Amino acid sequence: MSEALAAVETAGTDLSVPAASGARQFWRRLRAQRAALVAAAVVALLVLVALAAPLLTALEGQDPTTYHPTLIDSARGGVPIGSFGGVSADHWLGVEPQTGRDMFARLVYGARVSLGVSLGATLVQVVLGVAMGVAAGLGNRWVDLVLSRVTDIFISMPLMIMALALLAIVPGSFPRPVLVALIIALVSGWATTAKMVRAQTLALKNLDYVAASRLSGWSTWHTAVRELLPGLAAPVITYAALLIPSNISAEAALSFLGVGVKPPTPSWGQMLTSADVWYQAAPQYLLLPALALFVTVVAMTVLGDGVRVALDPRAASRLRIGTGRKREARADTAVPTGEPRKSRKEDRS
Repeated sequence: MSEALAAVETAGTDLSVPAASGARQFWRRLRAQRAALVAAAVVALLVLVALAAPLLTALEGQDPTTYHPTLIDSARGGVPIGSFGGVSADHWLGVEPQTGRDMFARLVYGARVSLGVSLGATLVQVVLGVAMGVAAGLGNRWVDLVLSRVTDIFISMPLMIMALALLAIVPGSFPRPVLVALIIALVSGWATTAKMVRAQTLALKNLDYVAASRLSGWSTWHTAVRELLPGLAAPVITYAALLIPSNISAEAALSFLGVGVKPPTPSWGQMLTSADVWYQAAPQYLLLPALALFVTVVAMTVLGDGVRVALDPRAASRLRIGTGRKREARADTAVPTGEPRKSRKEDRS
């Protein structure tokens, strides 16, 4: 998380207000990155699958909660009957051990829970972090001191321990996915967002156009909305894109520990919890949700890096493959004709 925060703060050093054509420039720079485009396509496909989960399961003719005891071999401890975990025309990805529930239906419905929890938590983190960061940056010395200490306290809180404590005392009638999203958002993420926004606000408020708005008698709220938020858009969007994969991993970890989403509601982390003893007898039960989590986190991370580079074209991608010698070779070829090329040793001297 600290590396992501440092990357965002570096990317957000350009404090100029984006021009009217900034959106077109952003899309042009994003399209120039093939890895980001592939990641965006994967993310769009995952979101589409999550939204269309009822339609997809209706096409298969299954649902995520119905048991099929005739499809498991009770003599072998509940292993699915048939090859590849009971894959058939009626069960496209087979069935779960012991229960016989359809794996495809549980995966697509699990995408709704995992993505919904992560996106909801990210939205709360961004809104709360921006509000606290702007208030600390524009407030007086005492407001800044109090809010900064509050964010420091939340940054130091261990997410898993606090989540275990809070989830244990909340009544079971409260919707579990909403509760998990709120805990992830309120315990972690928003405080680092507030730190980043505060640093950007302190730099922005010293610029001429922000100082002029404050001296002209505009209220703090009007100055924040009209002058500061446009300049904060780039670093906040970048950091939000990097928060999503972190929240997906947090939801999976909580469900894996047994304190996240409860059965029969499917989520990828909760499926991994039940699959830890079946990796030999029914490996697809473990591999399918693990692969879904891996693809989602990688796609979100690559897309977030692409958004960061598109918003700040001077920043190089952290995921770009290359060596220092290759970059030096490209720099050497850019030297105009007639100028002597300096070697690496001459540069150091």
